[in-house]
Amino acid sequence: MERTLLILKPSAIQRRLIGEIIKRFEQKGLQLAGMKMMKLDDDILDIHYAHLKDKPFFAEIKNSMKSCPVIVQCWEGIDAAKVVRNMIGSTNGREALPGTIRGDFSMSVQENIVHASDSAESAISEIKRFFKEEELFEYSFSGQAYMYAKSETDS
Repeated sequence: MERTLLILKPSAIQRRLIGEIIKRFEQKGLQLAGMKMMKLDDDILDIHYAHLKDKPFFAEIKNSMKSCPVIVQCWEGIDAAKVVRNMIGSTNGREALPGTIRGDFSMSVQENIVHASDSAESAISEIKRFFKEEELFEYSFSGQAYMYAKSETDS
């Protein structure tokens, strides 16, 4: 199964959307492999948002992400990164489609509720950035047989 990273940003924490967001991923059929609350600092944000370091809004993003703790999660499933990206919607909450997390809960480009890995490849490095190996779990759940056809899970 593929894994991907999801961060509930301060805008989700402050607006009390934690349970609603987690509920959507569980209802979809993704499996939670790890979750923790943490306070982000400049060191981790400089690495995580390195691709934005030359943008004029870089400091604003970092300040927002440090304004309160975040909740980092590792979700697992077939095509998990793609599934999660589809569920969260466009980066700009004003453009995100209704039914997506950003489309339902965001009116902002920056305060857009969640961060999610943009690909299975980037998820690997992002998960390592936020989780120690012993903080991630593999387990079976009885409902898995009803999430996928047997041919989808046979390797």
